[in-house]
Amino acid sequence: MKSSSQKSFLITAVFAAVGFVVMQFLFSSIQINAPLLFALGIVIGGLAVIFTNPKQMQDDKLEVATKTLYVGNLPYKANEGVVRDLFAEQGQVFSVRLLKDKNTGKRRGFGFVEMAEKDADHAISQLNDKEFQQRTLKVRAAKQKQFDNEEESTNS
Repeated sequence: MKSSSQKSFLITAVFAAVGFVVMQFLFSSIQINAPLLFALGIVIGGLAVIFTNPKQMQDDKLEVATKTLYVGNLPYKANEGVVRDLFAEQGQVFSVRLLKDKNTGKRRGFGFVEMAEKDADHAISQLNDKEFQQRTLKVRAAKQKQFDNEEESTNS
């Protein structure tokens, strides 16, 4: 569970407990069973969480569109952290994958950076042909793998 979900759950539980006590006090003259009062407290707590933090609820529902960038001519000594830092200067970075040779385990000098789509074009314009650790980077939008087309042609 994400920390925002845990926080919302805890707030709801606290409001439910407080709602139970308040309802017990308000309706002490009327005989209403405790589980019903507790359920009412949960409903009030849930509504309170939604209305006190609507931006967070909307942010949880929003998904950021991403774009994968190909990064070529990377220095062999560059690691994911350094590349992430370089691209993070241009926008939001979600992942960095630097490819290694299967046999030797050494880096192959290229990789992929997944960024927010709104920041990707800016990153391309700023970092393509830029000198980085004595190498000139090549940055462009990555081509999508075409597994579906290959499978269709082999199955035909």
